[in-house]
Amino acid sequence: MLSSTADHLYWMARSMERAENTARMLDVTYRMSLLKHSTVGPFHEWAAMLSISGLHYDYADRYGEITADKVIRFMALDEENPASIYNSLANARENARAVRGTITSEMWEALNHTWLEIRDMSTRGLGEENASRFFEWVKERSHLSRGITYGTLLQDDAFRFLRLGTFLERADNTARILDVKYHVLLPSLDDIGGAADYYQWGALLRSVSAFESYRKVYRDLITPKRVAELLVLRADMPRSLAACLNEVNRLVHEINGPRSGELIRRCGLLHAGLRFGTVDEIFSLGLHEYLTGFLVRIHELGELINTTYFWSTDE
Repeated sequence: MLSSTADHLYWMARSMERAENTARMLDVTYRMSLLKHSTVGPFHEWAAMLSISGLHYDYADRYGEITADKVIRFMALDEENPASIYNSLANARENARAVRGTITSEMWEALNHTWLEIRDMSTRGLGEENASRFFEWVKERSHLSRGITYGTLLQDDAFRFLRLGTFLERADNTARILDVKYHVLLPSLDDIGGAADYYQWGALLRSVSAFESYRKVYRDLITPKRVAELLVLRADMPRSLAACLNEVNRLVHEINGPRSGELIRRCGLLHAGLRFGTVDEIFSLGLHEYLTGFLVRIHELGELINTTYFWSTDE
C-alpha cells in the first residue's frame, strides 16, 4: 500500500472519531451544566472543557466571555476552529475523497452525506436548546460510518489503518473526557460526595456509553475509583484506555513493516502498563498526573506512527 493512501485512511478514521468524541465531551459538559445543585461556578464546566482540550486561548481571542452557547458554537460549528466537529467531519470527507478507489461506495456516501448535513446546520446555526439532539446526531453518524466500514470493506491493510486511527484517537479522547471531570471540576478527593457529584459521574459514564456497563460490573454506588478503573483498566469496556491500546498494539503488529521495531516496542510498553497496572497505583500517583502522562505518551505514539508509516525523517 502507498504511504499516502495509508495516511489518508488513518486520518479519515481519526477525524471521524474526533468528531464523535468532541460531541461526547460537549455532551458531558452540557449535562453537568444543567445540574441545579452543581458545586462549581457558572460556566466553569465549559472553561474546564476548553482548558483540557487546549483551546482556551483560541476561544478567548475570538469569543471573550465564556458562555454555553458560545462554546457549543466554537466547538461544534466554527469553521475557523480546526478542532471543531464541523472541521473534523470536513477533514474526514476530504481524506475519503482522496482514497475513493480504496474505500467502498457505501463508505463514501455515508461520509459525504454527513458532510452535506453539517454544512447545512452551519448555515442555519445551532441553538443551545438543540445541543443534545446535535450531539446524538454526530454520534449516530460516526456509528453508521464505522458499521458500514465493518460490513463492506475488505479487512486488509486499508482496514487496519482505519482501525488504528480510530483507536488511537479514542484513547486520547477518553483520557481527556475523564480528566475534565476529575481534575478540573473536582480537583480534591475532599470535594467528592453528595447528589451533585453522583449525577456528574453518571453524566460522564453516559457520555462514553458506559453507564449500563458500570451497573453490570459494580452493582453499587458510583465512585471515582471504580469509574477510573472501568475507563482506564477494564479491557472489556469498549472505550477504555486498555481496550483501545489492546487494539492499537495488535494492529501495529499486524501491519508491521521494515521500520516498525521502535513503534512496536513503544506501543508494547504503553500497552503493558495498562494490562498489568492497578487502580491503586494510578491513584497513588494521582489520576490527573496519570492521565496527563498518558496523553503525552499517546501523542508521542501518534508522531511515531507518522514517521514509521507515512513519512520519513531520512534525507
